[in-house]
Amino acid sequence: MYADFYKRLVAQEEKLSLIGLGYVGMPIAVAFSKKVKVIGYDCNAAKIEQYKNGHDPTKEVGDHTIREAEVEFTADATKLREAKFHIVAVPTPVNKDHTPDLAPVIGASCTLGRNLVKGSIVVFESTVYPGVTEDICIPVLEKESGLKCGRDFKVGYSPERINPGDKTHRLETIKKVVSGMDEETLDIVAEVYQLVVDAGVYRAENIKVAEAAKVIENSQRDINIAFMNELSMIFNKMGIDTKSVLEAAGTKWNFLKFYPGLVGGHCIGVDPYYLTYKAEMMGYHSRVILSGRQINDDMGKYVAENCVKNLIAANKDVKNAKVAILGFTFKENCPDTRNTKVIDIVRELEQYNISSFVSDPQADKEEARQLYEVEFIDMDAVRNMDAVILAVAHDEFKILDINDMNRFFKRGIKVLLDIKGILNRKEYEDEGYHYWRL
Repeated sequence: MYADFYKRLVAQEEKLSLIGLGYVGMPIAVAFSKKVKVIGYDCNAAKIEQYKNGHDPTKEVGDHTIREAEVEFTADATKLREAKFHIVAVPTPVNKDHTPDLAPVIGASCTLGRNLVKGSIVVFESTVYPGVTEDICIPVLEKESGLKCGRDFKVGYSPERINPGDKTHRLETIKKVVSGMDEETLDIVAEVYQLVVDAGVYRAENIKVAEAAKVIENSQRDINIAFMNELSMIFNKMGIDTKSVLEAAGTKWNFLKFYPGLVGGHCIGVDPYYLTYKAEMMGYHSRVILSGRQINDDMGKYVAENCVKNLIAANKDVKNAKVAILGFTFKENCPDTRNTKVIDIVRELEQYNISSFVSDPQADKEEARQLYEVEFIDMDAVRNMDAVILAVAHDEFKILDINDMNRFFKRGIKVLLDIKGILNRKEYEDEGYHYWRL
């Protein structure tokens, strides 16, 4: 049944499908469409219409590439019956209590299961804790399809490594971890991904190893950033500039170059909770991982508190202060506002009755409105502020000079919080600014 599967796919006798066309799924669909026939499915009909009209709301590949891509975009799940190689790339967020929210991946499994045909291979890319693919997703596929895994269809796992907004580290340039339920499946999955991943593939020992590898990648980054954030708080109390310390320490060959900051998004700020949740199920309570998460989750509040302290030091009336926040997305040069920690700054400033004015030229405005009830203002409207918080290092903000910055403020002492440290501290302090950064 699978002996010549790869050859049939490359010969375009079989089709490949992508379930979930967000920041991860859509670039994958576009890449594969250059090699094989691709069906791009998403349950969001409005998103599908944007793709059909040649618009890329994620800005990951651009409108021109979407228009040129030979992807059959659809919101009709029955079209999945035409494909036999399926890639599931839906988000895996966490609930308010930080437990895994598997509803999207289970929902995608239900949808695919109802349209699964014999001889298919299903590959999950969603970040999960070890065991989800085999213990949760496969039973759903079997129940909905009436087929038997191993006999009627095969399953693999290949964790996504796409970095939204990053034009250097792309699907094609990042080595791809692949795994399969057996050697036959692994061979096919590896061959298929090698069609589009120039960096090659790494064959994991089994599905659980691949799941675990993905979840620790971001947990490791989270812990390292938490360490930097804790150092920032310590050095702040000492009156030492953290960035200067890190630049000095970074001259050693084996010093890991991480930096303090807000940790949001749907990967680094989420994946550690998947790992610790599974650990709790096994009777182990994480100490290091959860401590790092707590530090990073509190950074928005910490920034807001330091904004208030600097306003007081500048003899500003805190209660009636006007604060501009430049940047709202979870990272630079990306429109994604999901799980942004900038909202924590906004909410904490509200506790002091401080009015926040948010401006972000890259953010998805409608998404921010729906998720957070935040309305943006144009940067040209940022005027007469008591303080400015430069929260995200968008390219548009990196080119701002001191004259541009001066226009944001009212007369008197200017309070500037440069969260990412993208400005020249000495230049602004020489101009009389109250300058603060992590």
